[in-house]
Amino acid sequence: MTWTLGRYFFFRYATITAWFFVGIFAMVFLIDFTELSSRTSALKNFTVQIALAISILRVPMIVQQVIPFICLFGAMATLVSLNRKYELVIARAAGISAWQFLFPVCLGALAIGFLTIFLLNPIAARGLARAENIEAFLRDGDSAAPTAFDVPWIRQKTEGTDTIIGAKMVLNQGLELADASFFVFDAEGNIIERKDARRAFLRDGFWELREVKRLRDGKQIEAVAEDRVPTNLTPAFVLERLAQPETVPIFDLPSKIEVARSFGLKATAFSMQFHSLVALPMLLVAMTLIAATVSMRFARLGQSITMILGGALAGFLLYVVSVLVRAFGVAGFVPPYVAAWLPVVVALFFGVTFLLYKEDG
Repeated sequence: MTWTLGRYFFFRYATITAWFFVGIFAMVFLIDFTELSSRTSALKNFTVQIALAISILRVPMIVQQVIPFICLFGAMATLVSLNRKYELVIARAAGISAWQFLFPVCLGALAIGFLTIFLLNPIAARGLARAENIEAFLRDGDSAAPTAFDVPWIRQKTEGTDTIIGAKMVLNQGLELADASFFVFDAEGNIIERKDARRAFLRDGFWELREVKRLRDGKQIEAVAEDRVPTNLTPAFVLERLAQPETVPIFDLPSKIEVARSFGLKATAFSMQFHSLVALPMLLVAMTLIAATVSMRFARLGQSITMILGGALAGFLLYVVSVLVRAFGVAGFVPPYVAAWLPVVVALFFGVTFLLYKEDG
């Protein structure tokens, strides 16, 4: 295949996928902004500008999650459009095989994968972290704000007492807590004091609490501007337990994993996030091959809508399997690199085998 024809297929795929990306971005932004506004419009700090800022900052992370589907539908749309204009028919009549004109499309998917992990992911991670900070300000003082069930409680032992710590929001990669509660237990396991803080910051050897309400026997005894709770927790431990892996850019993940492991922590969630991002380019190639199995022969077979739905279903199943295996990897039942690469390898073998059987068999 000539360089000119290869570039034509490549840019055709890139253009169509870019339009899908813009459309999905706009749709996700509108949905997220509408949903956020409906939940927070009654808060005293709510303004349209704040809601717009939060949605804009969160959209890149949501779009990153649906990038595989964007590439899937982009590849399907590209191949169907080429078939409708008989461009693939002419290419095959000129002696160009399916593998040759699929190569530029797969190369485009690979390029999108690298752009996602090296450009979109850092923007999305920092945007999500910033959005959480703004949302914490938006919910500041709102006692009715829902508890974040995905935020784990952690326990520490210091100076003969146990302290259980929880929060409604985790900020700054786990080093800052919003609407935090500290339950202090004595040696016999009885609660002796509770401290509710508007903000809690992990410092060297202690938690710094701000705007604190101290309670004993279920009654408030005093309110102080600042307080301290001794701790032996390290930032690496708190980061591994509380921080969302999605808020850590890919460039920072290896160092976070190494630091956590140096303290004897598994850091499976961060390791799973890292390997999933590394495997993303090949996952997009697998999505492209799945699209090719249902899109290349429409001109000869009547462009059946059933085949299109079959391709969408196959891509959806691959995505679901990836999420399920990822959950096993985060839980530690499967090594993270196996959990990240197994669905990709299986999908690649499926796509290649199907195309070999249909095109060259």
